[in-house]
Amino acid sequence: MTAPPRGRAVRVPSSRVSRLAGFGSMTTGVAGNALVEGAKRLSRGERPALRDLVLTPQNVRRVTDELARMRGAAMKLGQLISMDGGDVLPRELSDLMARLRAEADFMPPKQLRTVLTESWGVGWHKRFESFDVARTRDGRDLAIKVQYPGVARSIDSDIDNVVSLIRLAGLAPQGLNLDPLVAEAKRQLAEEADYALEAENLKRFAKALGPTPGFSMPEVQDDLTAPTVLAMTRVAGGPLEAAETLPQDARDAIATRLLTLTLREIFEFTLMQSDPNFANYRYDADTGTLGLLDFGAVRPLPAGLAKDYARLLRAGLSDDFAGVEKAAEDIGLLSARTAPQHRRVILAMMRDVLAVMLKDDLYDFGRTDIVALLRDHGMALAGDPGFADVPPVDVLYLQRKVAGMYLICRTLRARVQLRALLEDLVPRAV
Repeated sequence: MTAPPRGRAVRVPSSRVSRLAGFGSMTTGVAGNALVEGAKRLSRGERPALRDLVLTPQNVRRVTDELARMRGAAMKLGQLISMDGGDVLPRELSDLMARLRAEADFMPPKQLRTVLTESWGVGWHKRFESFDVARTRDGRDLAIKVQYPGVARSIDSDIDNVVSLIRLAGLAPQGLNLDPLVAEAKRQLAEEADYALEAENLKRFAKALGPTPGFSMPEVQDDLTAPTVLAMTRVAGGPLEAAETLPQDARDAIATRLLTLTLREIFEFTLMQSDPNFANYRYDADTGTLGLLDFGAVRPLPAGLAKDYARLLRAGLSDDFAGVEKAAEDIGLLSARTAPQHRRVILAMMRDVLAVMLKDDLYDFGRTDIVALLRDHGMALAGDPGFADVPPVDVLYLQRKVAGMYLICRTLRARVQLRALLEDLVPRAV
């Protein structure tokens, strides 16, 4: 995959009218391109599917450019769509939307100064020795998170517009009720736009983590934090992706540390950072420390769900597949509404995952690809118009956490004593 293009300084649309106009222009352009492409294929005697007409490289590039310009909820959904990295999504969609995981268009200096003046007052720059690297005159090196203008006010309409595009492209299975997911996405993104809440989440997570060796976290700077500005100490290190070139033992240690933290989040903290992707971690090559970033997506995990997941994993470790099935029902992965043929597919997926990951003492993330293993099962479910089961929202977040950590470990090509890790950290008394 080629490196995504670097972002540009582009003014972020702040009013609902300007954001709606941007979406309208994007949708009209996509529809126009689809009509032209459809006419070409029909003239050649082809009968193209609507999905193929919408997901052309030209259309995906248009959507990507617009989401990068809009930022906010629109870009967040784009990042979620592109998270898989090409194992399930069409190659063109994955490649082009990778830009949304990297360097999207950023706010130009004039607009940034306006936002900071509204939050910090006139003359705020006098408090800083330098702002390119956010160093205050009293010697603090800070990371400043600034909310894009209009984002909080436009969350609902942005999500509705992106969901309309998803439906137009046929990315959602027929019969699937997206309403609960859309409502939860709006709720989550509204919380992420609340920087006071994010500051509290950061403090709560730091308290739960405590003085754990090998990790660092930013500290909230209350005197410079406002509703649309979050000021934190800067976390040392560079992108976690740089660890891909480290020796095998170093990569193994990083993955083991991240998986250990994930299990502690689920079973000890019951407080989970639910957006695990490379951008939310730093790696300090000098100290080997992992930096943790972005606490807008922190959410409490119901204790009952943690107990049910512990029972599922314990049953898997004991080769008790009847116990796995019962725990899956309690979790909500299966229900009385699940059709027999769908139940068989879901259970086959779970059996495959447990068999591969727990077969040996040392699990090699770089050699075994569970995503590819599950792809056919998942496509079979998605292609069945009768399949419309959606697990509870908390389950979806937990699944997203586990899947995100798997993708990170796979990218690192890490080898982990996974069975021993689960035996040690998954509670037994449930």
